[in-house]
Amino acid sequence: MSIRLRLTAWYTGILFVTLLIFSSAVYGFVHLYTYDELKQRIVKQSGEMELGTNGFEVFPSRDTADRLEAADLFMQTSTTERLTWRSDNMIFSEVQFDIPPADNIKKYDNKFTRMNINGNSFLVYQKALFKNPSHAILWLQIGANTRLIDQTLDRLQSILIMGSAATLVIASTFGLFLARKSMNPIGKVTEAAEHIQKGTDLSVRIEYDGPQDEIGQLIGTFNAMLERTEGFYKELEDAYAAQRRFVSDASHELRTPLTTIRGNVDLLQKMWTAEQGERMDMDDEMIKQISIEAVGDISDEAKRMSRLVNDMLSLARADTGQTFELSPIPLQPLVEEVARRAQFLEKTAEWHVGRLSVLNGVYVEGNKDYLQQMLFIFIENAFKYTPEGEVSLDAVLYKGQVGLRISDTGIGMDKDEVPFIFERFYRADQSRGVTAGTGLGLSIAKWIIDEHKGSVEVVTRRGEGSTFIVWLPVVFAPPLE
Repeated sequence: MSIRLRLTAWYTGILFVTLLIFSSAVYGFVHLYTYDELKQRIVKQSGEMELGTNGFEVFPSRDTADRLEAADLFMQTSTTERLTWRSDNMIFSEVQFDIPPADNIKKYDNKFTRMNINGNSFLVYQKALFKNPSHAILWLQIGANTRLIDQTLDRLQSILIMGSAATLVIASTFGLFLARKSMNPIGKVTEAAEHIQKGTDLSVRIEYDGPQDEIGQLIGTFNAMLERTEGFYKELEDAYAAQRRFVSDASHELRTPLTTIRGNVDLLQKMWTAEQGERMDMDDEMIKQISIEAVGDISDEAKRMSRLVNDMLSLARADTGQTFELSPIPLQPLVEEVARRAQFLEKTAEWHVGRLSVLNGVYVEGNKDYLQQMLFIFIENAFKYTPEGEVSLDAVLYKGQVGLRISDTGIGMDKDEVPFIFERFYRADQSRGVTAGTGLGLSIAKWIIDEHKGSVEVVTRRGEGSTFIVWLPVVFAPPLE
């Protein structure tokens, strides 16, 4: 059974019980009030009767008889053996009450009883009039025809039953309509969930312009969950795409040195295993020279593969969330050591070191080896893309941060390429196939900067060079003069 039917059934059941209790209370109150008023009227009338002079008859006055008939009351008197007197309306209607038996007077004295006479229902009050405490001398019986009262109560009962039934039907119909209307948003949630289950479109949202009640809050939560799931799914897709691109690029980068190594090994194997007549007039000196060149090529490509594998290992550690130990490090000696060692790097541009005295007394929370690796990545990158001109290194302090600035006057790049330069294996189009490299250096540098809770700023223009400023938070610095 659906929720809307269960809600309608519960609502109808509760309404049925409520109407049953209400109708019973109304009918019982009207029944009790009507008969209680009639009984009070009869008892009051019985108190106005008096015994006759002979002690055996009740003779009301003419006025009393008229009042009885006007009030639609019937009265008779009798001994325990015979009828002694009846009111005129009883004679006219040929009505006679049953005389109570004589063996148990107390059972019928001052009591009401129901009598059915000639198809009419009467409520009769019976009172024994005593001459002395031990002998009943006369029965006084006053009754009223309750046919109209019974008919009225029957009509009231029918009205209550029919009205309750009609109310139940109408309430059930409207209850089902309201339940269906209230549950429509839930149906939309179900349809959206089924649509997502059958496909991969997480952009589905449930349109709801109703009040922010429980259903509104449910739909809002569901839409927020879909939005968050869509974000996670997109991030996962981007991660898978990046992983596929990483594997493809890594395979491409590894294939080139492996091809070179394999070609040189095949050449050496062919030369050294060939017969004397198959060496095409190559003397030992020529074979030695070719072998030295081939071994040199193998060595260079092996070093290149080693650097690539080391870079990939660093990025793999970054992907697994591996961190390194941080401690307060004086920045000036670290940067000066990097500047001194940088002059021995392979380069065609001039190397200039700016004023590093601003770093005196400046400490950062970091790892010395990784900070040096990060600086060398930027410096080597600057030398690589500066065939002529200069590369410089200096430092600045600004609002609790220290900036290490590496500038070059090299080939530069377009501004729209800046968001991608820290992606793995990415290199600007101008440098692809021209400048050697794997495209992993800046990715590693960005990971190191992030682990140090720093940031990097890039300023570049094609044909004019690039500037990288690495900002690191300072944990201790001397006061500014």
